[in-house]
Amino acid sequence: MSLRHKAFSAAFAAIAATGADRWGRGLAQGKGAILTLHHVRPAAAGGFHPNGLLEITPDFLDRALTLIRAEGYDIVSLDEALTRLADPEPGRFFVALTFDDGYRDNLDHAWPVLAKHQAPWTLYVVRGFAERTARLWWLELEEAIRALPRISVELPDGRFDAPTGTYAEKQTAFDRLYWRLRKGPEAILLSAISELTTQAGIDPAALVERECLPTETLRSLAGAPGVTIGAHTLSHPMLAKHAEEVARREIVESKAWLEEAMEAPIRHFAYPVGDPGSAGPREFALAKEAGFASAVTTRPGHLFARHAEHLYALPRVSLNGLHQSEAALKALLSGLPFLLWNRGQRLNLD
Repeated sequence: MSLRHKAFSAAFAAIAATGADRWGRGLAQGKGAILTLHHVRPAAAGGFHPNGLLEITPDFLDRALTLIRAEGYDIVSLDEALTRLADPEPGRFFVALTFDDGYRDNLDHAWPVLAKHQAPWTLYVVRGFAERTARLWWLELEEAIRALPRISVELPDGRFDAPTGTYAEKQTAFDRLYWRLRKGPEAILLSAISELTTQAGIDPAALVERECLPTETLRSLAGAPGVTIGAHTLSHPMLAKHAEEVARREIVESKAWLEEAMEAPIRHFAYPVGDPGSAGPREFALAKEAGFASAVTTRPGHLFARHAEHLYALPRVSLNGLHQSEAALKALLSGLPFLLWNRGQRLNLD
């Protein structure tokens, strides 16, 4: 675990130890929270696992839902969350559960736990993952570094070269290259990672087949009680890095495709990656223009009354695989970490 995440763990423990997760609720909690999840599956073996923050175990999901209900909170659908957000009267704190990308383990490991707790949930679907035409580039990067004893790739700002013989070297190389690529154009990111997958003999389409639910399964899931299907673009691009016509197509056509494929209205949207470098005011306007009822970011925070006026820039709370503890969950549900992160601001729209 990095020093940054060790600091987060210490902060979560301090909040829980001092009882601040209870006395700070009135100050920081707001009306509710939308949780972000990706993978739910049994814990992986130790070693190199740089995308581990994107997955939690079924046991932790079970404990999390038990704790949410034990705290007296309601678990609601996204539609119900919007209704409560618009209600000027105070009500019970609510939690909405959202899962990004459409992974197989959401069906295999998350759904049984959700059904046990009668918890509604939303699954945001990428057409290209369902049809095996888009790329899980962050997983490609992980698999390439896992396979190679050294990585070397030419970039516009200079060659990146690093040893990857040990777990520590692999983690350092992943962190350095990942963030260097994230800062630049997406085309360069995809090209560089393609070069590495070629060197490692990795088939990107096979990774998508292994990890993601196909369209036919999603269609059968769409009519299940408590399940809401939402759109997550055609190909999972960082929308703000692309021209407006590209971003509009990714948003509008993902809605149209899903409505035809699922034979149902699609009301909710999630921005891929979802940070300020991936989605901003232009994308918020495009999601509204497309006719969605809501759109979620990955900007960290709880929902306050004023978010009813900003339904296309809703914050979420990540259930991070590096912090699968009751102390972390209590701290996150208190809202206090986000009050500090957002420097006292309840809206984070920039």
